[in-house]
Amino acid sequence: MRLLQALFFLLIVRPLIMVIIGLNVRNKERLPLQGPAIVAPNHNSHLDTLTLLSLWPLSVLHRVRPVAAADYFLRNKALAWFSLNIMRILPIDRQRRDHRSDPLAPLCQALENQEILLIFPEGSRGMPEQLSRFKTGIARLVERNPSVPIIPVFMHGLGKALPRGDFLLVPFFADVIIGEPIYWQGSVQATMEAYQEAMLALSRQLEIPAWE
Repeated sequence: MRLLQALFFLLIVRPLIMVIIGLNVRNKERLPLQGPAIVAPNHNSHLDTLTLLSLWPLSVLHRVRPVAAADYFLRNKALAWFSLNIMRILPIDRQRRDHRSDPLAPLCQALENQEILLIFPEGSRGMPEQLSRFKTGIARLVERNPSVPIIPVFMHGLGKALPRGDFLLVPFFADVIIGEPIYWQGSVQATMEAYQEAMLALSRQLEIPAWE
């Protein structure tokens, strides 16, 4: 499956992003090449995951695990096969049917396995180019794994290239800015405040036209 995943990104995803999206990436060297680590971007489009995964070397790609909703990405056999084998998602039960289960357990296990988690703290996709409220899952995860870094990533433009609910890709310039790692700050609230401040600082690095 690693070969299929590499071919999919080499022959389809990377050319698509190169040709249709004018992608500007800053601080790419800050992307972790080995785990454990948590990469935490904002979320506006289905393109977010594909675009971010395209930035890692093909040899590292199998170690990057996008955390995704099981009820959405496993809702039929074809989508489940693609999500689990090509995108290599780590499915989570966001509806928590079994309240005795620990929703963070599979994520902690992935970190113990030296994997890189890709987590969108906003949860689902928000309005194009607008930050939504960040959920505290990443802070609760590093509370249990305080040596694991959170890498904030601010993305802009992909929400207009493929907004939520649309299926037609529109050529649009997009930016990806990767921030400095954040570590456990002693409390969930302080860790989330550090993350939010980092995301706002990254967003201010862009000169976004007023008409957007």
